[in-house]
Amino acid sequence: MATTSTADVDATIDQVMRCADKGFDLVRVTVQGKREANACAKIREGLFKKGYDIPLCADMHFQPVIAQLVADAVEKIRINPGNFADGRKDFEEKVYETEDDYVKEREYLVEAMLPLVEKCKSLNRAMRIGTNHGSLSSRVLSFYGDTPRGMVESAVEFADICRSQDYHNFVFSMKASNPLVMVQSYRLLAAEQYRLGWDYPLHLGVTEAGEGEDGRMKSAVGIGTLLADGLGDTIRVSLTEDPEFEYEPCNRLAEIADSRLAINPEAKARQEAVKTYVDTRDITSYKRRHGDLPESKEEESVDVSGFLHKDGAVISCVTPEMLSEDNVQYLYQQLGCKTAVGMPFKDVATSDSIFMRTVPSEEDTAARTALRRLIEVSMGVIVPAEELEKNPLPNAVALMELEDALAKDGKLPEGAIRLAVAIHGDEDEETLAKIKDLNPSMIFLKISDGLSQLHGSRRVFEILKKNGITTSVVHHFQTDTDDSNELALQIGTKIGSLLTDGDGDGVMVEQVGDKSPFTVDFIRTTSFSLLQGCRMRNTKTEFVSCPSCGRTLFDLQDTTAMIQEETGHLPGVTVAVMGCIVNGPGEMADADFGYVGTLPGKIDLYYGKEVVRKSIPEEQAVDELIELIKEYDMWKEKEEEEEEAAVAAA
Repeated sequence: MATTSTADVDATIDQVMRCADKGFDLVRVTVQGKREANACAKIREGLFKKGYDIPLCADMHFQPVIAQLVADAVEKIRINPGNFADGRKDFEEKVYETEDDYVKEREYLVEAMLPLVEKCKSLNRAMRIGTNHGSLSSRVLSFYGDTPRGMVESAVEFADICRSQDYHNFVFSMKASNPLVMVQSYRLLAAEQYRLGWDYPLHLGVTEAGEGEDGRMKSAVGIGTLLADGLGDTIRVSLTEDPEFEYEPCNRLAEIADSRLAINPEAKARQEAVKTYVDTRDITSYKRRHGDLPESKEEESVDVSGFLHKDGAVISCVTPEMLSEDNVQYLYQQLGCKTAVGMPFKDVATSDSIFMRTVPSEEDTAARTALRRLIEVSMGVIVPAEELEKNPLPNAVALMELEDALAKDGKLPEGAIRLAVAIHGDEDEETLAKIKDLNPSMIFLKISDGLSQLHGSRRVFEILKKNGITTSVVHHFQTDTDDSNELALQIGTKIGSLLTDGDGDGVMVEQVGDKSPFTVDFIRTTSFSLLQGCRMRNTKTEFVSCPSCGRTLFDLQDTTAMIQEETGHLPGVTVAVMGCIVNGPGEMADADFGYVGTLPGKIDLYYGKEVVRKSIPEEQAVDELIELIKEYDMWKEKEEEEEEAAVAAA
């Protein structure tokens, strides 16, 4: 989507050309009124003169008459069912005694939509019926609530109007800033289309995803999950960055999807290699499988309950070299620990456990002491059983292949206090059912290379459910990439697609190959971003940040960065940064606080759905936002880093 003012014809032409050169198939431009509609005609003409025939889509809100006008100039019109005819969001509750009462109020929708439908049909223009979770109409909110079902019904009634005129050149979208809501909405819409015998295309996107790895992660979780389901015909990754930067993650998600779908012979072979199972997932609702946490025993000196976390665990991979006397304080920091006089303590985003393929020798007292200190603060140390047999480590968790654990009847190596089992999806159901007898503290799931990772994992979770096995399952993901964006897209797509179904209790990302380009800290924070993107575990401020467009009334990228810098240390708090009013108040429903542009240089601040401070000068607005957060007792001061002298004193 173009971020320039559409009225600035030359700037918009230049940006559209850059997007076309990158490889985009369509560019959407903002149309607020007649001035922008007239500009679209000049933009279209200017692009043709420069040899660019890339289709343009006009983004319409509130303006049915202007939509008809701009249809003369562009190839596609995007309408928002939440405000195309209903006007600006007011959250006024309407009372409908029956569904018939609700349906009767469609008449004004028909009156507003019919002229545009007729115009698009006569000119052979396409249309996107683009529902947004944050801008459902008061009418829909009153009857269906702020729900995926409401999003679907909102889109379907507009499609009914199109179909009544034998107009079928339209697509659907069901965007939300919450990937779980987005996934459920599209799945519900697909199911509704099957029920109705429809087959209209789907345009996928997570709206207001943000920037950097977080924005790519949320998009990968939502878009990647649906593409893996075989849903989706076009995609857009909405980033708070210049639009040219959206192409790479967008194209890469499409490539990842192609490599996983059965249209690819290799992917088809992997899917067929998965043993037959019955898929019992309920796409109409989200319900997470909560695995059991390890239980402590009275006679033990170690609290094993902290080896995992109820909202999703992060397990970091560590090597013996990292535990050396020179490196260990740095490792504590990389694991997210607080330290006091050199001693580690867990914090809100500390790794729950660590995994070591090899452990320091007994003679390495400094490294062994470091491990003991981590275990004492309830951080698990997970080590392959064969390594522990050669080099025992007190209070370790022994990781065994399931077949080996069964052969040994779960007997632990010397010093180990808990069992973890590794499974790969190629086991038969009878073997997997025996996990219950072993009663391990956790299961590591890494699907064999010859199997479909998605379907192999789903089969495992179905068998666990069928057999009443409630052990926590950690997704073990191996990577050899040195590209941080690629890592976010890969784990967002491959692990996120399982977590959005509620399947999984944690993640362990292990770097393989000759190089380990990422630090322990980066892998840890990326893993926590995955859990937060899947709405499992909040360890930092959640930002809902719109991608900017011609409506934006301030420098969105700089402002978002400033707000993140000042408020990014508030786990459990959600801040929405909106460039304009179109989705602003609606998306406040998914945020605690909102920062919304209303007039040039002026900002409104929201608490939930309610505007609480109006027309604040932009230069004062960030400070006012901080004061508002304090007013609602959700602020805490940034913690000062521990003085180096205190660390050295250890």
